[in-house]
Amino acid sequence: MPRVLLTGFEPFGDEADNPSWDAVRLLEGARIAGHRVATRCLAVEFGRSLRQLRAAIRETAPALVLCVGLAGGRAQLSLERIGINVDDARIPDNAGRQPIDVPVVEGGPDAYFSTLPLKAMLHALRAAGIPAEVSQTAGTYVCNHVLYGLMHALRRQRRVRGGFIHVPYSPAQATAHPGAASLPTATVAEGLRVALRAALTTTDDLRLAAGATH
Repeated sequence: MPRVLLTGFEPFGDEADNPSWDAVRLLEGARIAGHRVATRCLAVEFGRSLRQLRAAIRETAPALVLCVGLAGGRAQLSLERIGINVDDARIPDNAGRQPIDVPVVEGGPDAYFSTLPLKAMLHALRAAGIPAEVSQTAGTYVCNHVLYGLMHALRRQRRVRGGFIHVPYSPAQATAHPGAASLPTATVAEGLRVALRAALTTTDDLRLAAGATH
């Protein structure tokens, strides 16, 4: 059975948990649209996260790779459109490194676009009652590092599609961030299942307005 590689992240900063991994691990071994899901937890570290991701791609030989990360403060599942070639860390990573204005890949292109059918995934998520948006920025921390690094790693593997989704705080985390939006882990996991099914069954993406004015 062909595989999907689904990754989340370990906790970082002051957080004891990371809802990206909490949701992703619920889908280990799941069968979605004729594919088996393999999951991995990545370090919140520049460099090391990409080494782990490349190793996981070699081990699983997936047909599709979806990486998932936390974006505390966002209220929806954010389907990331683009990864840019810059690390500019507001806070240190879990190894204490804080690169500023450093390329993810020296000499690489300025940006890579996700190769997933984002509009079809968005439509499927909203139809399932799960809040979702297309995001025009994955930030400049480890999540963007991984998205850019993923697409760079897949640049010659035309049959393997890849992309990234950001998720909000969990309800438990949101109690420490008054006013912040949250989604239950089970809802996020179901959203990932819905998004993967749409990605695996869509050849030509939908034309659906999902841009931003700022």
